[in-house]
Amino acid sequence: MRVAALEGEARVTDRLERPASVRLRRLHKQFGHAEGAVVAVRDVDLDIADGEFLTLLGPSGSGKTTVLRMIAGFEQPTGGQVYLGDVDVTRTAPFDRDVNTVFQDYALFPHMTVQQNVEYGLRVKGTKKQERRQRAAEALASVRLADYGARRPSQLSGGQRQRVALARALVNRPKVLLLDEPLGALDLKLREQMQVELKALQRQVGITFVFVTHDQEEALTMSDRIAVFNEGRIEQVGTPTEVYEHPATEFVAGFVGTSNLLSGDAARAVVGSSEAVSVRPEKLRLVAPGAEVGPGEHGVDGTVQEVVYAGPSTRFVVGLDVGGRLVVAQQNQHVSSMDVMSLRGTRVRLIWDRDNEFRVS
Repeated sequence: MRVAALEGEARVTDRLERPASVRLRRLHKQFGHAEGAVVAVRDVDLDIADGEFLTLLGPSGSGKTTVLRMIAGFEQPTGGQVYLGDVDVTRTAPFDRDVNTVFQDYALFPHMTVQQNVEYGLRVKGTKKQERRQRAAEALASVRLADYGARRPSQLSGGQRQRVALARALVNRPKVLLLDEPLGALDLKLREQMQVELKALQRQVGITFVFVTHDQEEALTMSDRIAVFNEGRIEQVGTPTEVYEHPATEFVAGFVGTSNLLSGDAARAVVGSSEAVSVRPEKLRLVAPGAEVGPGEHGVDGTVQEVVYAGPSTRFVVGLDVGGRLVVAQQNQHVSSMDVMSLRGTRVRLIWDRDNEFRVS
């Protein structure tokens, strides 16, 4: 597993050494004027490498979709610049930008066949019929729908309609593909399947993907890098491993994964400093009270307040004697739901390696 991780990191490093296909410089967006103005994006700087899969991740209202719309040209910045390569496209109309956008609702024409939907953009551009059909067929083949050209959108599943929308965007061979929560309307199982397919497709076509989502697991699964947004600003940009294992701020620690935070008196009692410290739930070990804490480890006593059984794993919410609480995640390898439920209300000790904790600001 570690070898595979290193190979993945090497691939990401190779992509990031390529020229930027998108550059944002002090990008700012304000809606309204005077006292009622709402600042949606605050002076964002970001470089997106050619061929990179970058995800804009954040809660609703954090500014990620507004940034995507400014890259597409659907929104005009209040300040700052948008570059595609070395070309300033800040005031360029959407149809003159070498980008395409895929939306959550697919936006397919119901009266057209799949083939006609995919060809539509080429037809508007005046592409000749033979080339149009060939390129549409290639695009459908790339999303594994080569035999579906004669069908109508109503005859397709949600996942198939989403792939048609992707093919329609890819057929124009854009430099950058923008995806605005494109999997949000799918059920969980299909969504997980499409995450894998979409990432594989991105590797295959080699186009820069800029993907918007509020789903942290989706971002961790698919991205080369993640830009975490909060209140119009980017809190951290990094690989999924960097963002999850070494969050730069308290917000990132809480939003990307489960927040396990010790601060103030609780932190001072356990780690010797009042500076906020966090440790991921899966890094904690749940042991019997009084269990020995080894060198290079921290330990704290508490009581199991809640048990959440989730099939493959269980989460334990532990109230700490020193104040606060921590969540522990354990795989259910040798226990049943009855076994774990019986731990509610029991005294326990939590132990973790100091190397697995991180300071947050």
